Amino acid sequence: MKNHAVNDRAQLLLKALVERYIREGQPIGSRTLSENTDIPLSAATIRNVLADLEDHGYLHSPHTSAGRIPTTQGYRLFVDSLLTTKQLNDEALAEYCLQWVPQHTDTQSLLGATSSFLSGFTQFASMVTLPRHKQVVLRQVEFLPLSDNRVLVILVLNEQEVQNRIIHTDRAYSASELQQAANYLTQLYAGKELRSARKALLAAMEADRRAVDSLMQTVIDVAGKALVTEDNEPSRDYVFTGESNLLDLAAATGIERLRALLNAFTHKSDMLHLLDRCLEADGVEIFIGEESGYDILDACSVITAPYTKDDRIVGVVGVIGPTRMAYERVIPVVDMTAKLLSTALN
Repeated sequence: MKNHAVNDRAQLLLKALVERYIREGQPIGSRTLSENTDIPLSAATIRNVLADLEDHGYLHSPHTSAGRIPTTQGYRLFVDSLLTTKQLNDEALAEYCLQWVPQHTDTQSLLGATSSFLSGFTQFASMVTLPRHKQVVLRQVEFLPLSDNRVLVILVLNEQEVQNRIIHTDRAYSASELQQAANYLTQLYAGKELRSARKALLAAMEADRRAVDSLMQTVIDVAGKALVTEDNEPSRDYVFTGESNLLDLAAATGIERLRALLNAFTHKSDMLHLLDRCLEADGVEIFIGEESGYDILDACSVITAPYTKDDRIVGVVGVIGPTRMAYERVIPVVDMTAKLLSTALN
């Protein structure tokens, strides 16, 4: 991405500044860049270019005459256009394949091992979401009356899967009433995902329960109990490892902000929402600072990659660390870890 503010010379200086800031953690001045890089420009010229970059939002001066540090916009340009990723350590990745995977035959244990490996390899906190179950699509539904206000539910799901279950209803229903309800549901929701069909049905009909006719009353009562998958409200939890690696953030953001960040991981809802967004990505997703949409992550970067099972994305792996991280090393590690986990699960 180039514009009038980020010509080749400006990009070269921005790249040098970001890389040096990531290594040292101190604001970088024009003289430092002039004396410690191979850029053939005077300190005065470098100072003018850095001032232009600051004017356009790529750099920030934390204190007067203290040098400059990258902003979120600066990191984004660096990651998208200037970054050269590093070759992975094949031996470390081979260790994952040869030692970690065979020791963990069940999925939960494997995900925990993957999170620990990723945290140890990157020295950041790591996350691995539990696999989402496959989509359940409704094909046909039948209801048969039993005694004592019970109904036999026959669900045809996906292609040929048949599930039978018994539910208890508010009152006894005749075979005719149940047949009408089954026909209605099949006609309206065949081919729809079961969980979303149930949600849409109940939302529409419960809006004014008193206004619907007897057929709809039957549908509300029966379908609300029948259209339930075994994991109708899945926990969609995740494995979180390496909390202690976030302690470095306390120096930059303060202990209270670190405590709030750890609390966000404990309550999980915001993090799960962010990770859910990553499930839609084809590859690595990078959220830098405020790009995540959550104030608590303003000083952090989150890097994720999806993993698959049976050629379907079922979860994500990721790391969270300070915005001042070695992106060229971390990005390929996250990506490769997701690929290795996919291979192990398949």
